[in-house]
Amino acid sequence: MLAAYAARFAPDDPVSALEVGERPEPDVPDGWTTVDVKATALNHHDLWSLKGVGLSEDKLPMILGCDAAGIDADGNEVVVHAVIADPAWRGDETLDPKRSLLSERYQGTLAERVAVPRQNVVPKPAGLSFEEAACLPTAWLTAYRMLFTQSGLKPGDTVLVQGAGGGVATALIALARAGGFRVWATSRDQAKRAKAAEIGAHDAFESGARLPGRVDAVMDTVGAATWSHSLKSLRPGGTLVLSGATSGFTPKSGELNRIFFLQLRVQGSTMGTRAELAGLLSFLDTAGIRPHIDRTLPLAKARDGFEAMSSGDVFGKIVFTV
Repeated sequence: MLAAYAARFAPDDPVSALEVGERPEPDVPDGWTTVDVKATALNHHDLWSLKGVGLSEDKLPMILGCDAAGIDADGNEVVVHAVIADPAWRGDETLDPKRSLLSERYQGTLAERVAVPRQNVVPKPAGLSFEEAACLPTAWLTAYRMLFTQSGLKPGDTVLVQGAGGGVATALIALARAGGFRVWATSRDQAKRAKAAEIGAHDAFESGARLPGRVDAVMDTVGAATWSHSLKSLRPGGTLVLSGATSGFTPKSGELNRIFFLQLRVQGSTMGTRAELAGLLSFLDTAGIRPHIDRTLPLAKARDGFEAMSSGDVFGKIVFTV
């Protein structure tokens, strides 16, 4: 079957480690099912995998991808939940210390077919296309958990989204606007600030700019580069929800004095549960929200999508059709 996979690691030039070609059909353990993939989406996780982050060399070659929508072995239209918990784990699967994502221990979704545990498929609403649904299991689920599980926000509150343009950030803007929050966003790029306003931001600012007022919560996937600005933007008692660090893990200063003196809360957030994915699908279906898709490409041209993400030339999600 056709697949896009990591053949080796290349920390300085990750796209050079990508191969697009034939791979064996997936093994299907007891309790698992197959999904014929109709659409799959690209994430920064896939670029990190090509650099050798979160993926061990003994697992190569590894089919990349965490997101997929398609048809399961019983003929149902489904969305794949990418968090694979230990079979003995009970409760929030994102807290399982033995958890993994598809494409870490198990072959991923950038393929014609993928095998997943039966409990990891969620019914796809008829109102969502396969391409739209494929955007949701990583970036949109991450955003949904950040906003509605981890932030403590209530309708009418003000939220700042750092780094508008990426998949999680665009999802945060759209979900926050639909959830009744006042939405501010930042970006270094004027065109991306304009697009942020188009998809729901009430206002957009230059990265690091002084804001008109302090916010109730900040959603940050950028990390070191925005850490100080995120803390300075919060009202006393506000919450910084952190789910990534694309600019690095170590800020110049931790600013611990600001955190304890203003009683700020720093909340980590990773992916989401199967129940939250079902809630996200229902929310989008009833609210009429749709993911912003930057471009749609056939899987055979996966390299073009990886190169666009690596260069930062993206606003929204890159989707591959199968």
